[in-house]
Amino acid sequence: MSPSRTLARPMLAAIFVSSGVSALKDPSYVAHVAREAGLSEPEKLARAHGVTNLVGGLALATGRFPRLASLGLAAGMVPTTFLGHPFWSAPADQKQMQQINFFKNLGLIGGLLIAAADTGGRESLPHAVGRVSRKTSKKAAKAAKRAEKSLTSS
Repeated sequence: MSPSRTLARPMLAAIFVSSGVSALKDPSYVAHVAREAGLSEPEKLARAHGVTNLVGGLALATGRFPRLASLGLAAGMVPTTFLGHPFWSAPADQKQMQQINFFKNLGLIGGLLIAAADTGGRESLPHAVGRVSRKTSKKAAKAAKRAEKSLTSS
């Protein structure tokens, strides 16, 4: 793995590991946000959120299924961002802080999407399929020309 990936993945994962541990120790803040959003069983959702962040963060930090971990963390960030930081409806004294946190979360989602697309220098599946398909098409075209040539020369 490249040095930048070795350093960047744990750096990106740190916020999720930290927030996961915090949510498991004291789920009251996350549960409060879930309750205000009208979601049922906010305490269970808060604990699930903590476990998801902790497991996903550790998987990303250690390079175990980093693309899947990144995708899962990004998916979990969407409701967290919109429910947890609604700056558009925040009181004037909280509006700026909520807006900063909202856009910080958008930046994290962007970083996670980049990490989810990162193949670690290996060829991606769509690229490999396209390469094999082009190679097969060329071989088929050459074989067709040879067959046509042998039929016309006979």
